[in-house]
Amino acid sequence: MHLPAIPRRVKIGDAAAFAGTTPRAIRHYHAIGLLAEPERGSDNRRRYGYDDMIRLLWIRKMADAGISLDDIRASFEGATGIEQSLARLEESLASKAAAIEAQQAAVHRLREAGSPLGLLSPLVGGRLHDLPPGALRPADLDTLLVTERIFGPLGAAAQANRFIALATHPELRAEEDRLAETEAALDDTMSPDDPRIEDLAAQRCAHETALGATIDRSGLDEALDVLLDQEDEHAGEEENEARMSTMEAIAKMPYDFSPARIRYEEHVIELLYSADQDSDTPRTC
Repeated sequence: MHLPAIPRRVKIGDAAAFAGTTPRAIRHYHAIGLLAEPERGSDNRRRYGYDDMIRLLWIRKMADAGISLDDIRASFEGATGIEQSLARLEESLASKAAAIEAQQAAVHRLREAGSPLGLLSPLVGGRLHDLPPGALRPADLDTLLVTERIFGPLGAAAQANRFIALATHPELRAEEDRLAETEAALDDTMSPDDPRIEDLAAQRCAHETALGATIDRSGLDEALDVLLDQEDEHAGEEENEARMSTMEAIAKMPYDFSPARIRYEEHVIELLYSADQDSDTPRTC
């Protein structure tokens, strides 16, 4: 049996093909000092020998493992700190694995729910899972998405009580729709001092009072208490998202509110706050 012709040195294309990389990558290794320039042949082209190929294979294997080129060079030079680099890499890989697991869970929830509800956190989606199809309006889901971003899953889970009450009490939903339509008319043509703003704010306050009473009677808050007990279990759920304070988040979320609408919202808050001051009596507006 005769062996095939064994070259003593090979061109860059053959070296790249054997190592599973590209000539461009090899030239980059030369440029950053990771791989020494080899001898050149009579045609002035690089020729790679056995030692070059061994070095190239090690570079390729370490790069495939996710080790940075700077850390690869440090390991070849015998510099200290490679163990720290590997520890950082291991932490990074664990973080990426957790992110992939979270993505898989989100996709599973989305497929299981069959609606955008699956993209909300399990704490929120679990609160709304048993509602009949169509009970939640697209605007309801939009609001929960914003609330979850600003106040976190627990804040959105608490707000879910409101949408459950609306979805299961047609008279409350009808009043909500009426108020929403009237609020939409608070545009730039209306003065912030229009007396109708105060009257509408009182109607909204009364509606929120009725909603709160319905939530109390239905025991939805008691169910939420169970979720609060699970806070530690889900505390790290949003760790991969950039965190910001509540006020920062509110300031970054745009709403196309007219001055009249802003005054209305402020007045609603004032009325609700005033009504809540005396906790010994039922809230009234």
